[in-house]
Amino acid sequence: MDAALGVPVLVGLIAVALLFDFLNGLHDAANSIATIVSTRVLRPQFAVFWAAFFNFIAFMVFGLHVAQTIGTGIIDPAVVDAQVIFAALIGAIVWNLVTWGLGIPSSSSHALIGGLVGGGMAKAGISAAVWSGLSKAVLAIVLSPLVGFLLAMMLVAIVSWLSVRSTPFAVDRAFRILQFASASLYSLGHGGNDAQKTMGIIAVLLYSQGHLGSEFSVPFWVVLSCQAAMAMGTLMGGWRIVRTMGLRITKLTPMQGFCAETGGAATLFMATFLGVPVSTTHTITGAIVGVGAARRVSAVRWNVASSIVYAWVITIPASAIVAALTWWAVELFLR
Repeated sequence: MDAALGVPVLVGLIAVALLFDFLNGLHDAANSIATIVSTRVLRPQFAVFWAAFFNFIAFMVFGLHVAQTIGTGIIDPAVVDAQVIFAALIGAIVWNLVTWGLGIPSSSSHALIGGLVGGGMAKAGISAAVWSGLSKAVLAIVLSPLVGFLLAMMLVAIVSWLSVRSTPFAVDRAFRILQFASASLYSLGHGGNDAQKTMGIIAVLLYSQGHLGSEFSVPFWVVLSCQAAMAMGTLMGGWRIVRTMGLRITKLTPMQGFCAETGGAATLFMATFLGVPVSTTHTITGAIVGVGAARRVSAVRWNVASSIVYAWVITIPASAIVAALTWWAVELFLR
């Protein structure tokens, strides 16, 4: 692809990026609504509207630190061109569709990071990587579910102690109401962290084509487009993954659902303010496992949890391989 793109090609690439963002919302809708659906606090069709609204307004709460990291902190912006962006998006989209079809809650975030790494290295070798930013993202694979796990487990202990003199009915009723707040916070965190990844992709594409001047920035229309695309994807649901996240890992009560969502939301808020592109899937899975393990270790279906972990491990290399193959396929086509 030429260094200077025509308007139709540039618009087409932005459309592909927004398609990824839509699929991200579709794929990761389960992260926002699995707990509130599995505890029967909200019906699925109402839960997706609830999640989509808070996904959309997230840009009003958070800065754009994650977009900055994705745009300049994973691969060298000097390496980025239309071909690299196209390869990265195809790598991420293909992996998302495969895992969505299988009902596996893998990470759209790490699929995109893997796609960027695969496309960038196919073009320029290992020197394309910004190792400081990439190592931070890889470290988050371990830390985000662990933090979500620990926070959710601590919240279960605190809430159980505070509720010791209340009747089970009163506790259940109170946390059915509180889950509206915790689900809202989690959806806000999801929209704040995940939509920024596509913002970073579109912004670095515009920057590479000279449309942003000499300094990297994220135009407001890109912010609104990405938030809207993610919200629309969330509205479409992702029921296969909702079933895995909300029903198959462990059985949740409204109190446990509240603790899982609150622990996950706190993790996402911290990561987003620090500019770390974490996986919302990893975070909420760790939190759900944490509330299950707080009850008893056997309450967690560890075979399901372990299969999810395997998907986490292979997401970056799998999407990187698809992206690299896509880059080479385009390169051969253009010769």
